[in-house]
Amino acid sequence: MPEVQVNETPGGVGQSPIRPEAAAKTAGTFDYASDLRFDGMLWGHTLRSPHAKARIRGINTTKALAAEGVAAVLTAADVPGENRYGLVEPDQPVLAEHQVNYHGEPVAVIAATTLDLARAAAELIEIEYEPLAPQSDPQAAVDAGEYFRYQPVRVGSPDTATAAYVVAREYTVGMQDQAPLGPESGVAVPTAEGLRLHVATQWLHSDLEQLAPCLGLAADRLHLVMSGIGGAFGAREDLSVQVHMAMLALATGRPVKMMYDRAESFLGHVHRHPARMRYEHGADAEGRLVYVKAAIVLDGGAYASTTDAVVGNAASLAVGPYEVEHVSIDAWGARTNNPPCGAMRGFGGVQTCFAYESQMDALAEAIGLHPLEIRRRNAVAQGSRLITGQIIDAPDREERFSPLADLLDRLAAIPAADAPTAHPGGSGNTTIGEGIRRGTGYGVGLKNVCYSEGFDDLSTALVRLELEAGEPVATVHTAAAEVGQGHWNLQTQIVRTELGVQRVRLAPNDTRVGSAGSSSASRQSYMTGGAVRAAAAAVRDLWKDHDLAAGPIEATRVFRHRPTKRMDPVTGQGDSHVQLALCVHRATVDVDLELGLVKVVDLTCVQDVGRAINPNALEGQIHGGSAQGLGLALMEELRTSEGLVANASFTDYLIPTILDMPPMRLQIVENTDPEAPYGLRGAGEPPTLSSTPAIAAAVRDATGLALTRVPIRPEHLTTGRPA
Repeated sequence: MPEVQVNETPGGVGQSPIRPEAAAKTAGTFDYASDLRFDGMLWGHTLRSPHAKARIRGINTTKALAAEGVAAVLTAADVPGENRYGLVEPDQPVLAEHQVNYHGEPVAVIAATTLDLARAAAELIEIEYEPLAPQSDPQAAVDAGEYFRYQPVRVGSPDTATAAYVVAREYTVGMQDQAPLGPESGVAVPTAEGLRLHVATQWLHSDLEQLAPCLGLAADRLHLVMSGIGGAFGAREDLSVQVHMAMLALATGRPVKMMYDRAESFLGHVHRHPARMRYEHGADAEGRLVYVKAAIVLDGGAYASTTDAVVGNAASLAVGPYEVEHVSIDAWGARTNNPPCGAMRGFGGVQTCFAYESQMDALAEAIGLHPLEIRRRNAVAQGSRLITGQIIDAPDREERFSPLADLLDRLAAIPAADAPTAHPGGSGNTTIGEGIRRGTGYGVGLKNVCYSEGFDDLSTALVRLELEAGEPVATVHTAAAEVGQGHWNLQTQIVRTELGVQRVRLAPNDTRVGSAGSSSASRQSYMTGGAVRAAAAAVRDLWKDHDLAAGPIEATRVFRHRPTKRMDPVTGQGDSHVQLALCVHRATVDVDLELGLVKVVDLTCVQDVGRAINPNALEGQIHGGSAQGLGLALMEELRTSEGLVANASFTDYLIPTILDMPPMRLQIVENTDPEAPYGLRGAGEPPTLSSTPAIAAAVRDATGLALTRVPIRPEHLTTGRPA
């Protein structure tokens, strides 16, 4: 981000001003982390394990150190501080010392005058490995007691409850990658105080807390500055290049840049947890749920990352936004030798949403109800209890108002897609329309907003007001990551609304202001928006009795949401979430039954956003979340065999393009939340939940197949069997 950005585009809360960085991004002049350059800069590279599990018998760096252009070669023995870090638990080595535990685990880092020379030197490092049998089966790991967290939920008497209709099925969700287009990159620069790190991250202060012990430096000797970020979606919550380039900069005394290529990016960040889930739903003759039982196994991979919280989300949201009297949920986060998994948009809610929504469709078919009707009959309402015992709160509404029933009614009122028959083979001219069948499906997603389970979630903002050429100019300073969601713009909108000034500056996001928390969990509009609003309001109050000609005024405020509780380890009960958000989708697809190809021809979405702070950005979030849900439904999967990644490229890991996305019809609903700033609800994640089951249901409707696995691949449709 530039040293200071000034946004003079008119627009406050509820409007859609042009983003302050829009001109630079569209002109190609915006500096992303991969564009950074410094005088005397070296290039860093990481040598990674080719094995999913192996002992390290020896490392010889002699040849690499003697290679052309090489300035440093570092191994675990050279880590200046603690050889452990982690977003939640410090369980991951900076560099593997005695054993590697997943394919791609870092073993050594090299600094050289060019990236090509650094990569060539890495090939000269001699490592003696003793390969070991990897644990690649998450269920077997759980059975052996190898898991990061087990979270049950118990309500009523699920073991003795009886039902007129019972549906029991097993579901599988593949490993999805966040696939941000911008690769992991950054530069570490030695300074008189210590180091300045220019990084593309989702959480500056978490990086700082992890880096300082590993580097053996006091935190005040490190200055982290946000660089331009080319997408995130959870992939930038954990450390990647940060600690390795910092080590190399300390060792050489020169700036060191690291930048992953696409293959290394797939190996160098966490992914969405793949899941295996066994669900059993029982309903009475009218289609009302009597009980739900589920066993959910999420594969956390080799290290903890955020698996603990993902398991909590999966367990607490395992039934979705439906009332049910008897519940038995068991959720595990397995420890395996597969790639580490952590944060990705939807964060534990995506996996269970695919399962419980598929179950609702199966129940509707068994009972003879329309898919929307069975959801209406079971929809939570004001005063309902979630399976954790948390009460649904819909203030300022009549008793028993159901936000979900309202969204379903709105969706039903939108006319069905009037799209011509698509040719799923596209320009391949594989068909002229024969063998194509159309289907329609529905999906509902319930997602928690902000951090849950007792986490001390906070954000800090500083707002300053001063005169320039006789005109008041505001400056806002936070550490919140702009990952493409439009948060810089939102901050300026809030300051304009609260102070009534036109010119608003954005100071660089860095660690010289208090933490803003992570740009994840759909939380920044709520949390940093709340902090900016509070700081601006404080400045407004000071301004009443102050003449700016006498000097500037400023205020710093820390914003926290209402407290939450950790889920009970035995019953799963507790008010674990701050806010809940709903989204519903209807998908229409055309399926070529002979080739197993699918074209989504329409996605219609209704979402409750509380209040639309920036309508254009909001619509973009819903489109983007739906696109990632489409990817999981039909194409995106990072495939592994015995822990080894098989498709670490955009040639073999497919993501939706503009040709894959259909026209979207949106209806934005504003049921304000009085606990939240301006009544808003986090909006970035819910559409990622509901779009996947809606598309899968539409493909089922077109084919008559059960389709209990996503992504749905062509062979599933032509053979009728999941792989």
